[in-house]
Amino acid sequence: MILACKNISKSYGTDVILDKVSFHINEREKAAIVGINGAGKSTLLKIIMGELAADEGEVILAKGATVGYLAQHQELSSSSTIYDEMVSVKADVIRMEENIRSLELEMKTAEGAELERMLNAYTRLTHEFEHRNGYAYKSEVVGVLKGLGFTEEEFAKPVTNLSGGQKTRVALGKLLLSTPDLILLDEPTNHLDMESIAWLETFLLNYNGAVVVVAHDRYFLNKVVSKVVELEGGHSQMYEGNYTAYAEKKEAMRETVLKHYFNQQREIKRQEEVIAKLRSFNREKSIKRAESREKMLDKVERIEKPIEIDSKMDIRLEPHVMSGNDVLMVKDLAKSFGNNHLFENITFDIKREEKVAIIGNNGTGKTTMLKIINGLLPADAGEVKLGTRVKIGYYDQEHQVLDAEKTIFQEIQDTYPHMNDTAIRNTLAAFLFTNDDVFKLIGSISGGERGRVSLAKLMLSEANLLILDEPTNHLDITSKEILENAIRSYTGTVLYVSHDRYFINRTATRILDLTAHSLVNYIGNYDYYLEKKADVEYAQLGIQRGNAGAGLSGVNDRNVQGLRINQSTGTVTGTVWAGKGAEPKGAAPVSEGKLSWQQQKEEQARIRKRQNDLKKLEEEINQLEARDQEIDELLTREEVFTNPAKLLELNNEKKAAEARLEELMEKWEELAEE
Repeated sequence: MILACKNISKSYGTDVILDKVSFHINEREKAAIVGINGAGKSTLLKIIMGELAADEGEVILAKGATVGYLAQHQELSSSSTIYDEMVSVKADVIRMEENIRSLELEMKTAEGAELERMLNAYTRLTHEFEHRNGYAYKSEVVGVLKGLGFTEEEFAKPVTNLSGGQKTRVALGKLLLSTPDLILLDEPTNHLDMESIAWLETFLLNYNGAVVVVAHDRYFLNKVVSKVVELEGGHSQMYEGNYTAYAEKKEAMRETVLKHYFNQQREIKRQEEVIAKLRSFNREKSIKRAESREKMLDKVERIEKPIEIDSKMDIRLEPHVMSGNDVLMVKDLAKSFGNNHLFENITFDIKREEKVAIIGNNGTGKTTMLKIINGLLPADAGEVKLGTRVKIGYYDQEHQVLDAEKTIFQEIQDTYPHMNDTAIRNTLAAFLFTNDDVFKLIGSISGGERGRVSLAKLMLSEANLLILDEPTNHLDITSKEILENAIRSYTGTVLYVSHDRYFINRTATRILDLTAHSLVNYIGNYDYYLEKKADVEYAQLGIQRGNAGAGLSGVNDRNVQGLRINQSTGTVTGTVWAGKGAEPKGAAPVSEGKLSWQQQKEEQARIRKRQNDLKKLEEEINQLEARDQEIDELLTREEVFTNPAKLLELNNEKKAAEARLEELMEKWEELAEE
């Protein structure tokens, strides 16, 4: 065991943050501390580090154990470059190397006992130097820098010129290079792109020390941790396993406690009824028996009712006006800022009810693209077209339009005066604002809470195309689940940028990967994107080697054959198909037994849609055929064939009906052929 927290308590005035919190961490164990915003996670880390004093309890560290801590916000003010700042962690290794070089020079002229002494010192130093990975420390520093998303061109940047997020990455890199026995990380993924997060996952999994991490990134937690410490209502509870295992066990435990709670409540009510009945007899013996039962009842340890799982609330949010089927058309879009070339020839369409995620590394232009679509930035080239009856709702956490002087309830009420109090409260409850929370002033709530208010307003708006830029930033896990459920049930269309892989996996029906200045379109969720990404990279490798044909022919999965190659730029664009229903025409069928659960679900949905489409076509065909026969019958009537105007009108209608019938028959045949 490397860390033990025993009965840690902390209060601020009357607000109890931590109440007798106890848990332990074993050597090399990877653990998470989870809980809603305000549960005391960061406070607990600061108490472990000694930056805050606990009101009671103790923190016990293994003798001689070293601890490294990454806070959420870093204030690095070094004038060094990024590379020099990172290398400073290896100062003792560098001094050791200098001593070794110095000894090598001195030994050239030494003799006898002096030479023997130097040789012994040299042997000890080189052994320690090798043990400290001295021969590879430079490549280790470069590897960590690149893993955290810094390019070689950025190594020479002064730390003082970096953004807050970049400083946090430098601080994280220094911490990882210092290799303490225990690492404490507070939201380490906040300023990392997907590739950097994946690199950090691998680093921590292979790390020889223990790790305790506070994070809202559930995908990250699933990959890294094997223990979860939950903080709820000031108390702690330990669960073995990753985040998914924790969530399942917590739900099962909650159901068990809820069952015991209701059983106890029924028994309490029964006892109270018995006591009341005994008293009503108004006899000495019955009154004494009632009093005896009351004393026994008072001694019963009452079970607290588990906190309601607000994330399970079924909130369905529908736009007031339905858009046309074609919602957004983007063609040949390009954007640069000076020499910073972001993207070019970006072309894609979005249909009604699609949930589309744009992903890509930091700096590729994802947010810029959203701003161009929303009309906040001009494009260098290309065009953006909205479909019929499309109304955009845009969410950007940096530009939330909220009145700090209003309460949360007033903010919704003033924006949507047609809503009654019950409807407002139900909506706010779905976004985790219950009871008196709704009367908090906007100016007094946290950034995450303001984000939830903005999202609630947006989901209630008349918009039928939601454009969201990093909607899960600063949201705790429960709030993310609320948003996921709201988006999944939303009957409008959603286009968003996010690096939250769990969120993407739960909500996206399609992924646009912005890479190498172009888009690759994946028809599926994040797991499917990961499955097919290697094939796309293989295709790109063939292009880079000057053999575009080999690049694609070498791909085993026929589903990436929808890719298009731009020979002039050397980029790959197009669609990566998912499931046999979405494959290009002529592709060989996929065995049903080989389909994943998700693909089977997509296949079943495709079959249902095809059956519905066939049914609609048949109904329209029957209607047109009936009308065609009706026209034929009308044309035989004297009052019609003697009336040139009526005759012309019916003949024109008959021709139009026959043309439409021909068109419908072709569509029916195509669907039936599938």
